[in-house]
Amino acid sequence: MHAITYDSFGAAADVLRLTEMETPSPQPGEVSVTLRYSGVNPSDVKARAGSRPGVTKPPFPRIIPHSDGAGEITAVGAGVDPGRVGQRVWIWNGQWQRAFGTAATHITLPAHQAVPLPKEVSFETGAQLGIPGLTACHAVFGAGAVAGETVLVQGGAGTVGYLAVQLAKWGGARVIATARPRDFDLLHAAGADAVLDYAAPDLARQVLDANAGNPVETIVETEFGLNIETDTQCIAPNGRIAAYGSAREMTPSLPFYPLLFKAVTIDILLIYLLPPAPREQAITRLHHALEDGALDCPIDRILPLAEAAEAHARVEAGQRSGAVLLDCQG
Repeated sequence: MHAITYDSFGAAADVLRLTEMETPSPQPGEVSVTLRYSGVNPSDVKARAGSRPGVTKPPFPRIIPHSDGAGEITAVGAGVDPGRVGQRVWIWNGQWQRAFGTAATHITLPAHQAVPLPKEVSFETGAQLGIPGLTACHAVFGAGAVAGETVLVQGGAGTVGYLAVQLAKWGGARVIATARPRDFDLLHAAGADAVLDYAAPDLARQVLDANAGNPVETIVETEFGLNIETDTQCIAPNGRIAAYGSAREMTPSLPFYPLLFKAVTIDILLIYLLPPAPREQAITRLHHALEDGALDCPIDRILPLAEAAEAHARVEAGQRSGAVLLDCQG
């Protein structure tokens, strides 16, 4: 098989290499998947760059990056239903605590990490479901149904935020999103009932005004540290702040007393560690939303496998309008 590999941290152009390797055979409980697309996420870029706190060297001698992907099962190990051969699937945690991820023509991994792809869902969409899709779904529905409630999505034009807006609307919530003014039309088209400038100095007041003066039950948060003061003003008693990022302020100071007297739940999400039961719930909800035609998963760029460094640079630069994928067979 062909794979993108690295064995040291550094700039993508310096450390990512196209390598020929032997395709691993599936062991008991495993499947081998011929990959069509691999999704490139910010976490993949940070891992390759060595920017995670306290990590000084790669955890394995050679790494194939990326956790997300989609393709077809071409072989199964002992104990796996042979009928799965030929099944269209999407991958989660492809390279989480494992050396070899999805930036390759093939991947072999535990069978339950290859999820059957709904009939009408494309491989391109499937390659976006692992990290962005599951994060958005669990952020919105992690405490249960949201029908009749209000969900605030901070950073609604980002990959996760955009999916969260659509999922919350599909789930029957009133949706308020924040974004740059240039993205307002995009988010209104995605279903947001109100879209506000995330840089507004009176954002908390605007959120409350957009919700008829009422606080919101759920906040999906991409910049927890920067936004906690605003979120505290906007959250309802017994509300939930689902935070999946805080890149610009990694050591936030919390207004504990106001949060305490609203009995707010702060739910910090790391989708890699989601336990089996809530993961299955999120997968089921994602599939239902896809089958209902409620999710648009835009693509910014598809690049050949050999151009993985350019894909990483694209994600690293930000300002993209959708997912960046590698064509694993191109």
